[in-house]
Amino acid sequence: MSRAIIIITCLGLLLIFAIGAVFSKYQEMNLLQLEIKNKNAELQYEKEYFSKLSALSKKLEKYKENLAKINSALPINSRLPDLLNFLQKSCSQTGLVFKKIGPSSTVPLIEEGEENRNPEIQETAFNIVVAGSYSAFKNFLRILEKSARMIGVESVSFSSPEEEISFTFNLRLKIYSY
Repeated sequence: MSRAIIIITCLGLLLIFAIGAVFSKYQEMNLLQLEIKNKNAELQYEKEYFSKLSALSKKLEKYKENLAKINSALPINSRLPDLLNFLQKSCSQTGLVFKKIGPSSTVPLIEEGEENRNPEIQETAFNIVVAGSYSAFKNFLRILEKSARMIGVESVSFSSPEEEISFTFNLRLKIYSY
């Protein structure tokens, strides 16, 4: 009978090990199924997100012309050579003489009521000197005002030599960009 007890004991131990091995594999399978459910949920969320982005993109296509106007008013960078060309053409159109441009500074725009700076919109300030008649200067300011670019005249000073009819105008301008 001792042989039967040994066989039953061995079979019992083998059954316990088999159940332990099957149970651990069962737990691994449950963990993998849970991971699959999580990945499917993430995938579904991303699909919804991209479908919403696609719908928004289609809506923005309707306003493409208006967005282009905004981008021209607030360019990605200050593009000072383009601005200098615009200022020179505007001066020559109105009869002013573009004499010089002063140093510029670019800083993030400070929103009203906020203590921190908005790093997205940049404000570039510089000085220009032009010479000509008062009426030509008024026309030049009208061109700046009607420009698609966001150009602000911060200050104006002028002087006139006693012997000449033309004035010398010093302007401090600000432009805005991303």
